[in-house]
Amino acid sequence: MQQDALRMTEGSIPGKMLRFAAPLFLGNLFQQLYNTADALIVGNMLGTDALAAVAATGTLVFLIISLFVGIAAGAGVLISRYFGARDYERLEKAIHTNVAFSLAAGVLMTAFGVLLAPKLLEWMGTPEDVREQSTIYIRIFFAGSMGLVLYNGLRGVMQAVGDGKNPLKYLIFCSCLNVVLDIAFIGLFHTGVGGAALATIISQFLSGLLCLRRLLTTRQEYRVELRKIRFDWPTLRLIVRYGLPSGLQNSVIAIANVVVQANINAFGKMAVAGCGAYSKIEGFAFLPITSFTISLTTFVSQNLGAREYERAKKGARFGLLCAMGTAELIGLLLYLAAPWVLRAFTREAEAIAFGVDKARICALFFCLLAASHGLAAVLRGAGKAVIPMISMLSFWCVIRVVFLHFMVPITQSINTVNWVYPLTWALSTVFLGLYYKRADWIHTFEKQNA
Repeated sequence: MQQDALRMTEGSIPGKMLRFAAPLFLGNLFQQLYNTADALIVGNMLGTDALAAVAATGTLVFLIISLFVGIAAGAGVLISRYFGARDYERLEKAIHTNVAFSLAAGVLMTAFGVLLAPKLLEWMGTPEDVREQSTIYIRIFFAGSMGLVLYNGLRGVMQAVGDGKNPLKYLIFCSCLNVVLDIAFIGLFHTGVGGAALATIISQFLSGLLCLRRLLTTRQEYRVELRKIRFDWPTLRLIVRYGLPSGLQNSVIAIANVVVQANINAFGKMAVAGCGAYSKIEGFAFLPITSFTISLTTFVSQNLGAREYERAKKGARFGLLCAMGTAELIGLLLYLAAPWVLRAFTREAEAIAFGVDKARICALFFCLLAASHGLAAVLRGAGKAVIPMISMLSFWCVIRVVFLHFMVPITQSINTVNWVYPLTWALSTVFLGLYYKRADWIHTFEKQNA
């Protein structure tokens, strides 16, 4: 049966994980390609000021969506667990509660983003000569954020049961559509940065609707029925229990990244443009990390739900090694190719120099970033979401902010801002690695149900 093909509790561990991670990787690749295409089109058609305006909104977008997306990740853990245990009654409740939560989160995110994002841009110290364009971009983006939330919530359901192929197909189509709309809105209709935001939200809405159509029409146990979309309060409490630590973690990390962005902003619009262009390229290094972390969480959850403990441990080791090796290879390529790749975004030598400096500091440490995210994914899949939260809040938030507060005024160098990333990646990897080795994360679900 089709659902058995999606189940990760049987068959070859490398085969199952790679078959699940491959479409995730391709999907994330296309998503990153169209995010990069946004920056390329904006930078080349509208200039460096417009590129800086869009780049300045990135950390703010993450700040606002991270809480809701993190909580929804708790649903993914539950859905994988119930699917692995073949507990279809609870599976149905978890899926429909997750959809209801996604719809409510979309409404809240729209209101919050449209009303407060412009003021937050001001508090971040966004350069005044790009702030007006940043405000236009962010307001249009969040006016259509329901599509983003819907897509991520429904894609999460499909990935939790092992279906990575259908979200990939929808994402490829909508990524291509986004690029076409970017060119049409900016090049033909001259809508400026607002056109880039409009192209993004149209594409996201369509991808969300395609995922919804798939879940409404499937005959498998994870199908969605509109009349059943409601909050099941005991299930919602479990979703929040597993997801709130990740949501809070993401939100506080986002606040710390706002502090980082504010430090970048202080070096002017060329720094904003150069570092923003680099972040688009760096996103490609995150692709194997994202793919294998989702695969790790799903694999561990399903196998612990089925009480396949040794299989869960073997899968965790395999996924961690794959994520670290692939990320480091991409980091090496980025270290060598950064000057040439950055010229595709802007011809401003000063902006390119800022981006190259960041690449030369961060790229060779991508294995640490992969290790930190991978270990956190394993622990979340085992139901231990609090431990990754403690690690990320301590190292990626508190230490980052304290380090920047004291060191940037002393050095007066943007490279101090750049070094904060590998420093905190290393610290969180050591902490999570020690916990992974010493703690009994394998029997978490058993103990919670005892």
